[in-house]
Amino acid sequence: MVHNINSHPLVSQLVAEIRDISIQSDRMRFRRNMERLGEIFAYEISKTLPTTAKEVFTPMGMKTCKVFSEQPVIATILRAGLPLHNGLLNMFDKADNAFISAYRKHHKSGEFTIKLDYLSCPSLYDRILILSDPMIATGSSMCITLEQLYGQGKAKSVHVVTAIACVVGIEEVKRRFPNVTIWTAAIDEELTAKGYIVPGLGDAGDLAFGAKMQD
Repeated sequence: MVHNINSHPLVSQLVAEIRDISIQSDRMRFRRNMERLGEIFAYEISKTLPTTAKEVFTPMGMKTCKVFSEQPVIATILRAGLPLHNGLLNMFDKADNAFISAYRKHHKSGEFTIKLDYLSCPSLYDRILILSDPMIATGSSMCITLEQLYGQGKAKSVHVVTAIACVVGIEEVKRRFPNVTIWTAAIDEELTAKGYIVPGLGDAGDLAFGAKMQD
């Protein structure tokens, strides 16, 4: 299942700003906009999570309130996913966390492979997993990451959160992981020969944290 929340005017405004080359030079604003998108995604996902009734005592009496019956595991792909992850964590502030280092290793031929060097994760057995990455282009990084996370125990449900996704990447994730629910704020049609989304927004990691050396 794919949920595109771009019809929400606040979401559309934030997506416009993270795409806008004239605004992208402000790294703090870029990070904060990604974080705000994460908070909105958390709100939307929260509607699907199980709840239970709890008696809450106030200074003036008692009230039965609806609260989450369990907390999710919030995961992200380093480093680009950190602002989006922080937004989710702001809302699910009692959640367990997982971090994965997956990146494109470019070759002289112009092609690339996905390298995964680091994984820190609690047991996912019978847990709700929310995995964020700012962009899904080819879907390769997301699929390799999901493969690794599935090795940490069978989650009861998996949500993938991304700011911008390409149709090709969505189809690849759906093909390999049909039970995953994808949440996105925008869907782009075009992918370049080198695997970059058009119009996309550029390199989310560089925009948030600065340019990196590339072997």
